[in-house]
Amino acid sequence: MVNVLRLTDVSFVRDRRPILDDVSWSVDEDQRWVILGPNGAGKSTLLKLVSASDHPSKGKVEVLDERLGAVDVFELRNRIGFVSSATARRIPPTETVRDLVLTAAYSVEGRWNEEYDAVDVRQAERILAEWDLADFADHKFGTLSDGERKRAMIARAVMTDPELLLLDEPSASLDLGARERLLQMLSGFAQSPSSPAMIMVTHHVEEIPPGFTHVLMVRDGRIAAQGPIAETLTAENLESTFGMRFELSETDGRYAAIARP
Repeated sequence: MVNVLRLTDVSFVRDRRPILDDVSWSVDEDQRWVILGPNGAGKSTLLKLVSASDHPSKGKVEVLDERLGAVDVFELRNRIGFVSSATARRIPPTETVRDLVLTAAYSVEGRWNEEYDAVDVRQAERILAEWDLADFADHKFGTLSDGERKRAMIARAVMTDPELLLLDEPSASLDLGARERLLQMLSGFAQSPSSPAMIMVTHHVEEIPPGFTHVLMVRDGRIAAQGPIAETLTAENLESTFGMRFELSETDGRYAAIARP
């Protein structure tokens, strides 16, 4: 399988404070990874490195066969889909959902004077339908519910057929119904052989969609465990990651964890 990401002995320091320490990790094109860990563990920093938004203080980061520090990061970022609350905040609230998705073809946030051909328009309409947004195509982004906004941002991220899709806490802040709807859609997308490699950050095992294949567990900037979910997501590894004992259960690919005394 083709390798899309490789971190070798990576450390990251900000304001003299170590955020990541000696991280080595690789992702293949057919894998869907979850990064799991407590607040401050370094999860979002990992995504910033993978998305070419930051450079390591030490070690080597290779993304899509390009090494950070030896590549035009603006060209590299065009090959990566990235969804986070920060990217959503940059979207003009008056932008229609159709234009939100369509403007990804030019990597701009806000429709201006770009011209789109029929192929771009058909692609946007297809993706809107796939993420159950066709009925909202003419709605303004600022009027959407949280769940609709999350789906709209994912639709924008996949508009350009990225080779790697990064999701930073995609179901955060959603109510139960909106969360489950989004997780069902992410599960279907993850299990499609035509989908790109995926990396999703979350705090909760309950938010891991079926179809995700691997888990990276981090604590205090170090890797606590990594590997296939079925082998690696254990009560023992959760204890090592979160510092408390858990009872872990799994039903039809969905996980749940509760604290043990």
